[in-house]
Amino acid sequence: MEVSIVESIVERFRERYGREPSTVASAPGRLDFLNTHQDYKGLPVVAVGINLRTYIAIEGIEGKSCEVFSENIGLEDKFSIVDAKLVKGKWFGNYLRASIIALKNHGYNVTGFRAYIHSDIPIASGLGSSAALTVAFIMALNAEFDLKLSRRDIAELAFEAENQVMGIPCGRLDQYASSYGGVILINTKPPYSVSELDFGKGLFVVVDSGIRHSTADIHPNRQREIEEGLKKLLSMELPGHIRSRLGYRFWEPRWDELSEDELKPYLESIDRVSLNRILFTLRMHRSTMLAIEIMKGVKINVDEMSSAIEIDRESAEMILNVDDWDLRAIGTIMLYQHKLLSKLYDVSLPELDKIVERITDAGAYGAKLSGAGLGGAVIGLVKDFEIGRKALDRVVGSYAANGYMVNIDRGAVVH
Repeated sequence: MEVSIVESIVERFRERYGREPSTVASAPGRLDFLNTHQDYKGLPVVAVGINLRTYIAIEGIEGKSCEVFSENIGLEDKFSIVDAKLVKGKWFGNYLRASIIALKNHGYNVTGFRAYIHSDIPIASGLGSSAALTVAFIMALNAEFDLKLSRRDIAELAFEAENQVMGIPCGRLDQYASSYGGVILINTKPPYSVSELDFGKGLFVVVDSGIRHSTADIHPNRQREIEEGLKKLLSMELPGHIRSRLGYRFWEPRWDELSEDELKPYLESIDRVSLNRILFTLRMHRSTMLAIEIMKGVKINVDEMSSAIEIDRESAEMILNVDDWDLRAIGTIMLYQHKLLSKLYDVSLPELDKIVERITDAGAYGAKLSGAGLGGAVIGLVKDFEIGRKALDRVVGSYAANGYMVNIDRGAVVH
């Protein structure tokens, strides 16, 4: 399948530009699997690269001219490599221009080029389409101009392009997930490391709600609300061991060293919205740490399960005493995290909640929204293809625009 896609893109490049491309690169979309909305706080996140990919065919040319055509939206962008400035408004070419700017900021020089883009990833669907575009483009430039970039270099440059050049308040989850692929644990604190998780059980279903969203419209509000709560906390008489782990900006607290129990006496004095945002951060991280242990093959006990995701001991015991306990436990954690995203972070919608409910009723171990929220995709973990198809049949057409069965896929590559 991948070979035929690459051949098709080569042919369409030839039809448009009269020549064959010298490089074809691609990068995967991703599932924002665990610890959603935590990467910009410096907390570890788990992401999954999937076999919905963005492909870029490219040919370097002499001179300064850059021409890019996006097959998916039928638009072209032209600019000079010497003066690659961003265009006002939401313009697909800005991701490419920003990538050039980021490369130049670090002393990497490229000449002009022609590029053709094809993507399988629905735009603004919560599957990391913008990161896949940026990562695939930098991977293509890396091969075409022999820049000798590592996967980490590509991820960091893609993050810089989106976050610092374009001003999108994202974390590093999307860019690292697209560059590395597979199932990975991303440490989003310096020096930013990636660990592969050997977890290939079950299958994922992806449900595209058809409701479009923008990360840039969601993240700043949640970040501001957290900071309002932090400011209130730091105005109180706090023990030194608590104050030393807090900060005024959303990324400054050592969140992974704070517990809800020790903060509880002080959290009661801050406003409800900020309280919810801080509780979300602590509980989301706590449940993710449990899931990571399970994915590493560690057998957890009833008390750990019950405490981490706020269920009674009997329910925890039922989950942990079956053959597929690990998938059931992770599915239950997914449902818990979706509840946090919906009730404490206010980034779900009734439509997304209904999709989660319906695919879980159809036999999925669990489900949650993927990405920034307020639209986009819901992901579900299922035992096999039969249950996955049943889950998709429950929602596609009635509650959702589209749905996919996806496989875990490799990271950015040159074909």
